[in-house]
Amino acid sequence: QVQLVESGGGSVQAGGSLRLSCAASGIIFSFYAMGWYRQAPGKQRDVVAVITTNNSTNYADSVKGRFTISRDNAKNTVFLQMNSLKPEDTAVYYCNAVRIGATGNYWGKGTLVTVSS
Repeated sequence: QVQLVESGGGSVQAGGSLRLSCAASGIIFSFYAMGWYRQAPGKQRDVVAVITTNNSTNYADSVKGRFTISRDNAKNTVFLQMNSLKPEDTAVYYCNAVRIGATGNYWGKGTLVTVSS
């Protein structure tokens, strides 16, 4: 059974930092591209950052220079370091695992990040 479990969300003031973690089980982690997505109230779910199996990264324009995605294949975990947080970063953050060119696309249940001004 595949599980993606996010942690590290919480409430923080603008300008603060949080580090999200997503622990994966039930998959061969190193075979999967990993991503962080977010969904604010009343809005669609959007990509925040992705990291490929060879550690290439890509970011949404809104978070470039503030967020950093990384992965630890030995611990089956992907991270999202979020700095200089803004109120508009408030959302539920979801972890995603996808196996490019093969079956496999999984989601975590999300972790809430609230940034107050």
